[in-house]
Amino acid sequence: MKEYSTDKYPSSELTSKIIGAAIEVHKQLGPGFLEYVYEEALAYELKLLKIPFERQFELDIFYKDIVIPKKYRADLFVDKKVIVELKASKKLTPNDEAQLLHYLKATKTKVGLLLAFGNYKLEIARRVM
Repeated sequence: MKEYSTDKYPSSELTSKIIGAAIEVHKQLGPGFLEYVYEEALAYELKLLKIPFERQFELDIFYKDIVIPKKYRADLFVDKKVIVELKASKKLTPNDEAQLLHYLKATKTKVGLLLAFGNYKLEIARRVM
């Protein structure tokens, strides 16, 4: 997974704060929990930082000139700018990355973070449309 420098992209300050919060969660919990545990903990850290977010936020998916009736639920939608997808797996896969890229494109959201908590080091993939 490529990791992009935060100083070159939109919302870089925001994504840096989200990543810092995720690192704190991983430092405290380590690997081995289910995804919802990391989501709870990251939501707590974002609250402490006073960063607005919504959990399991329903996002429209656009296809040509229509909106697909079924909504996509982002694990976290931070400050209405960044989709955050959390994984409890040890390693991010090309499928995880493709999923995030599809969500970004389909929802017309510009910035996404993919975070894997399942290993002894937090794995981070940042993507910008």
